[in-house]
Amino acid sequence: MPKNPKIKKVVVIGSGPIVIGQAAEFDYAGTQACSELKKEGIEVVLINSNPATIMTDKNMADKIYIEPLTVATVKKILLKEKPDSILPNLGGQTGLNISMELEEQGFLKENNIRLLGTTPEGIKKAEDRQAFKDTMAEIGEPCIVSKVVKTVNDAVAFSEEIGLPVVVRPAYTLGGTGGGIAYTEEELTEICKRWTGTFQSASDTNREMYIRMERNRI
Repeated sequence: MPKNPKIKKVVVIGSGPIVIGQAAEFDYAGTQACSELKKEGIEVVLINSNPATIMTDKNMADKIYIEPLTVATVKKILLKEKPDSILPNLGGQTGLNISMELEEQGFLKENNIRLLGTTPEGIKKAEDRQAFKDTMAEIGEPCIVSKVVKTVNDAVAFSEEIGLPVVVRPAYTLGGTGGGIAYTEEELTEICKRWTGTFQSASDTNREMYIRMERNRI
């Protein structure tokens, strides 16, 4: 399949501070993406805060920015480099969150930057637990007994309904950050409070977060 001639310069968002044995698939996938894009004659700009990765080797991209992976930093780089596209889905949760924030702010549209490899709708369906559950129901895929809740009290009430243990899965964290398995009401309360507290203190997003309770059948 011939490459899209409109794609000439792509920004790849890396996964940030990973260590050996943790999230190495993101570094591998991002490295392969940079390599293949360059083979197609596309200029590659990489943003990654972690210098200790294969992805940030000087031969992997035409330009490499070892900078904090924040919305503000990525905005500055995009304005400077003026790419036509951004590849968000090979940097794990970090890349997806930053790209969605830029999309929701209208920044990408304002600067004529397209998302490659996915769409905002696709990201939402994958990360929003209720949207994902609804999508599975629409195509007839069975889902484990679950419910989206917004408060600790609602989480406890649902756990009493289906019985412990349960799995807590916050929305917008594909890697599972903030979640866990609760075997007691005390553990459930602790996990929920930890996650909701993290969200409430996050000033860089206004996205409503949910907690999904799933019966643990391990």
